[in-house]
Amino acid sequence: MSIQNLNTFDPFADAIKGADDDVQDGLVHIRIQQRNGRKTLTTVQGLSAEYDLKKIVRACKKEFACNGTVIEHPEYGEVLQLQGDQRENICQWLTKSGLAKPDQLKVHGF
Repeated sequence: MSIQNLNTFDPFADAIKGADDDVQDGLVHIRIQQRNGRKTLTTVQGLSAEYDLKKIVRACKKEFACNGTVIEHPEYGEVLQLQGDQRENICQWLTKSGLAKPDQLKVHGF
């Protein structure tokens, strides 16, 4: 009796495919979080680790005239935070700059 189930499943097959390596799980999640009062935060999670996220934040801050930072999230890894509701702006900017395709963007929030 031999063990044959080791050959059937390759857990790293999706890491080898190469076409959509610019995002982690195939999606870039753009969320909005309510702060106090009318203040909101926009978070961008799922960009590839090979991008310099600090340079992306610097370009977004200049483009959208808002403040932003890169935070280390325990579950999601490095996450971009931008002040204000920048969901539509960041979607258009990511597609225009070629960092993500429109079908890879997933917008959450009200």
